Order: sequence, then structure tokens, then C-alpha cells
Amino acid sequence: MLLLIPIGADKPKMLKLRFLFTVAVTLVLTAVVVLIQPARGAAGLNIPVNLTAMNGVGASVGSINVRNTQYGLLLTPNLRGITPGLHGFHVHQNPDCGPAEKNGAIVPGLAAGGHFDPRQSGNHEGPYGEGHLGDLPPLYVGPDGVANVPVLAPRLAVSDVWGRSLMIHARGDNFSDTPSPLGGGGPREACGVMGSRLDGLSRLR
Repeated sequence: MLLLIPIGADKPKMLKLRFLFTVAVTLVLTAVVVLIQPARGAAGLNIPVNLTAMNGVGASVGSINVRNTQYGLLLTPNLRGITPGLHGFHVHQNPDCGPAEKNGAIVPGLAAGGHFDPRQSGNHEGPYGEGHLGDLPPLYVGPDGVANVPVLAPRLAVSDVWGRSLMIHARGDNFSDTPSPLGGGGPREACGVMGSRLDGLSRLR
């Protein structure tokens, strides 16, 4: 999708424009999908989501429903107990939300691996870019800690991501590797595993 940047715009302004563009397009497309998709046969699957923890998996914070639409993968959160605000939200490589060691320290949620990037792009560009296929629109959490606003991933279907993990980061995402790698989302706050590679897929076709 083409995003026109004004000539002479500096890099911080370009990143802000990309972020605002992505959020605006996500809201419009998601609203369209939610309004026009038929309800029959569109229940999808609920992915349990837990807080990450140093010694395993933390407390449950709800679930995220995933289902295919003709416009892409629709993800509808039903979460509470998450830090309010916008959060980086991605599909990660491994179906594991546990901790792992990095540089001699235990990191919650690290067993999920990096962003799902089957094309090996090596770039974090957001859901409408040409980078990581696992880059999703931001997840919005209200002041009460509740998240229920759907997001649409136009490049994905359930079959692409089944057997991976959904990761919610503690901070937002500018859909760039500048000034911080991977959008600057920071620590991994909550996570859900999307089943095995085969389990459940037949129910979504």
C-alpha cells in the first residue's frame, strides 16, 4: 500500500506519518470487515492469553479470537488486566510463551523467538509494509485495562500463523527499526500460543 511522504520530511516526521497512517487504515478496514462479514460460520478460534513470567507462564488475562475473512486475519481481543495504552502486537516464531535466557539473564516470553518472518526480510515495517509477516496493527487497551478493539492483518490467514505465538509488548510500536529495533515495543507483557500446526485448522476452512 502506497504512503506518500511530503518532500523534505525529516525521519521522525516520516515515522510519525507512517504510524498515523497505519492506525487510520487499520481502524477503517477493521470496521468494514466487522460490519459486512456474515456472522454464520465465522466464530473462529479463541487463543488463551497469559501474562509472561520469569518462571513459566503468568496469570490469565483473557483470550484473542482469530478468524479468516476475505480481507485478511481478524483478531478480536477479549482481555483485561493489561497496561493501558497502545501496545506492540506481533506474531512470533515459536509456539512457546515461556521464559528463556539471554546474555545470562532470564527474559519472560523470550522462548517465543522473534517476529514471524518467513520471507527473511529482516525489516520491521508494520502490517502494510513488506517486512515481517508477523507485524500486526497496534493493540489498544483502555484506561480500565480492557482490550476489545479488533485489528485486521491483511497479509495473513490463520493457516499462516497456526503453530506460532501472539505477543503483546509493554510499549507501543512505530513500525520501524529506528530509533529502536522492532518498533521499540520493549518487554513482552502477555502471550498466547496458537495451537499446533494442524490442530484446529479444519474448523476454520
